[in-house]
Amino acid sequence: MANVLDFEKPIADLLDQREKVEQVAAKSGVDVSKTLKDLDEKIKNTRKEIYENLTPWQRVMVSRHPDRPYTISYINALSDNTWIELHGDRTVKDDKAMVGGFGSLDGRTVMFIGQQKGTNTKLRQYRNFGMPNPEGYRKALRLMKLAEKFDKPIITFIDTPGAYPGLEAEERGQGEAIARNLIEMAQLRVPVICVIIGEGASGGALGIGVGDKVLMLENTWYSVISPESCSSILWRNWNFKEKAAEALKLTAHDMYSNKLVDGIIKEPLGGAHTNVPEAHKLVKAEVKKQLDKLLALSPEQRIEKRIKKFCAMGVVSE
Repeated sequence: MANVLDFEKPIADLLDQREKVEQVAAKSGVDVSKTLKDLDEKIKNTRKEIYENLTPWQRVMVSRHPDRPYTISYINALSDNTWIELHGDRTVKDDKAMVGGFGSLDGRTVMFIGQQKGTNTKLRQYRNFGMPNPEGYRKALRLMKLAEKFDKPIITFIDTPGAYPGLEAEERGQGEAIARNLIEMAQLRVPVICVIIGEGASGGALGIGVGDKVLMLENTWYSVISPESCSSILWRNWNFKEKAAEALKLTAHDMYSNKLVDGIIKEPLGGAHTNVPEAHKLVKAEVKKQLDKLLALSPEQRIEKRIKKFCAMGVVSE
């Protein structure tokens, strides 16, 4: 394992052991099939034991694993053929942290939109670490309106540490751009499915997160603030991030039990990064299932249910 999280070390040690056995077998020609079979079983059991008992902070770490598939990976996997990326907000520029375009899902044209992180240092800078500027949210809204115009469903992929907090972003109306998306997405006449595939932080995630169905992958998080930022506000340093993650109730299971999301998509054992094709397959199956259900409703029914769902969240005291 090239990138090993702290709690994954027992798994990494077993994988190293397996690799050494294979190397010995290749040099000596000895039959090690039984040893490898035993090691595979041990790896599977260790992985299962660890991943069935993850703490909220450990799930945050998994959601940020550098080998996890990002938005473009999912779009490529869900599309029947090459999707057509569309650029620019027609006002300022093209935000590389937000991607979107038309693709085909089992013969049905859909609009894909999502935040994209980079897969290496250079691309992370190019994609601004998945933190969109206002023009990114305006591009997303432009594409949503384009999809609505041609009566095409919208699928969004959420994976961001937050909207870009820089001074220039605020000057160009970051708050207004996100707020505009919230009100417009609530009224879109086409089906909208939102999938949280990694980090779902604050308004940066919510800016493309108002949908008929909001789904979370098993090892993702969704919250008004990251555990580190919460810790720095409450305790003046990041040392209490694990305690903050616990208190924020940000895991998929917490969000589902509090009726803030509509479903959880299982990940391959050990996280999406351990079996990317299987992760693609699971997301595609769930998206198709939910889309078929939504297409059976009229636009008016979808809008009414969507607005009622979000209005029912939280507690109001007067």
